[in-house]
Amino acid sequence: MKYISTRGRMEPVGFQDAVMTGLAPDGGLLLPESLPDVGSKLEEWAELSYQELAFEIISLFATDIPPADLAELVTDSYATFDAAEVVPMVEVGDFQILELFHGPTLAFKDVALQFLGNLFEYILEQRGGQLNILGATSGDTGSAAIHGVRGKPNINIFIMHPSGRTSPLQEKQMTSVLDDNVFNLAVDGTFDDCQNIMKTTFGDVDFKTAHSLGSVNSVNWARVLAQTIYYFYAAFRAMEKTGAGTVRFSVPTGNFGDILAGYLAQRMGLPISKLILATNENDILSRFFNHGTYGMADVVPTLSPSMDIQVASNFERYLYYKVGQDPEKLTALMDGFKENGSLSVPLNENGTVDDLFAAGRGDTAETLATIKKYHDQYDYVLDPHTAVGIHVAEQYIRGRACSPSTSRTARRAVPTICLATAHPAKFTQAILDAIGEEVHHPTLDALADTETRCDSIANDVDAVKAYLVGHI
Repeated sequence: MKYISTRGRMEPVGFQDAVMTGLAPDGGLLLPESLPDVGSKLEEWAELSYQELAFEIISLFATDIPPADLAELVTDSYATFDAAEVVPMVEVGDFQILELFHGPTLAFKDVALQFLGNLFEYILEQRGGQLNILGATSGDTGSAAIHGVRGKPNINIFIMHPSGRTSPLQEKQMTSVLDDNVFNLAVDGTFDDCQNIMKTTFGDVDFKTAHSLGSVNSVNWARVLAQTIYYFYAAFRAMEKTGAGTVRFSVPTGNFGDILAGYLAQRMGLPISKLILATNENDILSRFFNHGTYGMADVVPTLSPSMDIQVASNFERYLYYKVGQDPEKLTALMDGFKENGSLSVPLNENGTVDDLFAAGRGDTAETLATIKKYHDQYDYVLDPHTAVGIHVAEQYIRGRACSPSTSRTARRAVPTICLATAHPAKFTQAILDAIGEEVHHPTLDALADTETRCDSIANDVDAVKAYLVGHI
């Protein structure tokens, strides 16, 4: 399996090189030359454990890693989760809720980043050398990435977060890690600013090469690949339970990485009838899928900070498929977006961008109301991001979301799996505002009196580059 850039100006590379490259030298994102059709394997895969399924899927893409080594990587990566199933699914009301928060940092990012951290270590053991990771986080990626590589030899990690724009517990999860190879940077700006600094730095190919930079953000193909696994696993469980032949997923998203994994799983043959894309007030993605225009706006701070994003880094991968895998068309769209802050694609005969997607948004009041409803009716506490996903899924089933494309009866006949992206205890104030009481988790409670380390830095590419050079 070889990997190419969405912008078409990079020679194909193997899986290990794709992982170490992160962002392509031409500014594009890496994707496999072709996606395997796994339709004939679904019946067999439905009987597998999560770890066995992960091995089967990843082995199709990581063809340059010996099977025995890959099996060990997978086993080690999911041994850190506190649930035997890794991602257990529970029925709550009308929905199957897929709990993705049973890893070390209580967020869905652990599912991919525990694997990626071990993968980086493995590749460096094979090749030698050093890796200096530069990442940007709106909340959960940073702590998950840090916990994936803390203390690992020959790896340093530099994580930028927008100062004052993550939840206090999210910040504490990052800054309380005092290992010598961990560096936290509080940037005077938004997450989009942090992400722009990261992409600009990676775009300086000479600097990137000279300082052995790598990425843990979802621009790294291995992140997206690891996330496809739980779409297969959850779909198998839901179809087994209900007897349905297809499923739908509701996915809260800001950076388009999580829902992209579902999109790719569907392209590989998983019977997903609908991907319900849910955003908060930062709704560039829902506006695109409802109206065909992807246009920037100011970032609005919300109760779901991991979705407070206006430029979704993985969106380019989707657009690549949308324009027929044509690098020239894709590059023209992205160049236009860079110049004008917007791009547009034509709607189809159904008046949608893509019939696979339905999209909606949930604002602060709707988020709080959804958390309260599920607590009061089902004794189940949702984190704010998951609440946005549940709210939009409810709107879809009731026929109130835009671009539903199917009848209400048909919408009720298919099981809906909602991705629960973080443990509610990570968002103390939002939960307190919604239900009048706090939710705790021992991992987070243990952070209360811990020492922290973090450096403040200007919203400036050169300042970040200088910091990197001074600490490598």
